[in-house]
Amino acid sequence: MAACRSQVEQSTKQEWIRQQNVLKKSIITNNQTSWLATEDDCQTLRGLRYVGGIDLSYWKSNPTYAYACLVIFKFPEMELVYSYHSGIIHIEQPYISGFLAFREVQHLIDCISKVRQEQPSFVPQVILVDGNGVLHHQEFGLACHLGVLANIPTIGVAKNLLQIRGIARDSKHMDKIAQLNSKGDSFPLIDQSGITLGMAIKGSTESTNPIYVSVGHCIELTTAVKIVLACCKYRLPEPIRMADHLSREYLRLNFPLGDQDKD
Repeated sequence: MAACRSQVEQSTKQEWIRQQNVLKKSIITNNQTSWLATEDDCQTLRGLRYVGGIDLSYWKSNPTYAYACLVIFKFPEMELVYSYHSGIIHIEQPYISGFLAFREVQHLIDCISKVRQEQPSFVPQVILVDGNGVLHHQEFGLACHLGVLANIPTIGVAKNLLQIRGIARDSKHMDKIAQLNSKGDSFPLIDQSGITLGMAIKGSTESTNPIYVSVGHCIELTTAVKIVLACCKYRLPEPIRMADHLSREYLRLNFPLGDQDKD
C-alpha cells in the first residue's frame, strides 16, 4: 500500500513539474505595469492605488477544508476598502512539498474573479501573496503560479525561509539577520549559482525576524521590496497580515473545536 501511494505521488509530482515548466515560460520578472512612474530617474509608486493581500488557512482538525480571503487596501493610506471571503472550501489535491500552488491556486483565482465581477473598481493593481515567488525549487512558487494564471502582478512574501539551492538558515544567514537593525534593512538571497532569488527584509524596526520577498509576476525585485516595505506597519505587510487574520478568525469562530492551521 505504501509503495503504491509513493508511486502515485511520484507520478503526480512529475505531472506537476511538467505543468510548472510550461507555465514558467509566461513569467514576467520585470515591471509591466502602467502605474509605475519615473521622476528624476527614480521609480515612484505614485500611480499605485490598490494593493491586495491573499491567504488561505486550513482547518487543523481536517486539513482538507480551508478558507480563503482576499483583502484590498487603498495605497498609500493602507486603509482596508474591501474584502472577499471564499467560505469553506474543500481541498482536493494532496499536499506535496514544493507544490503548494496545486492545492490552493484555483481557490485564490476564484477570489480574484469574484472581485473582478462584483467590485471591478477595487481590483488590486498588485497582490501580495502569502508564499514564495521565484524563491522556489522550480523558480515557480505560489505567487508566480497565481500571477500567471490570473494575469495580475504578484509579489511573494514568505514568513519562513524556503531552504533551496544553497540558501539555508545556517549560521551565516543568522549572522546577517542579526545585522538587520532598522525597517528596510535587507540582504539578498543568492543561490549556489549566483542567482538572486529574493530578499530578506526587516518589515519593522521592532521585528526580530525578517520576511522573505521574491518576484511573482510582472514586478521586478527592487520594486517588489519597495511596495512591501511601504505596506508594512509591523513585521508583515498589512494586506497579508489582515488576510491571514481574517481567514484564521473565521475558522476560529465557526470551528471552535478545531484550531486553524497554515500550510
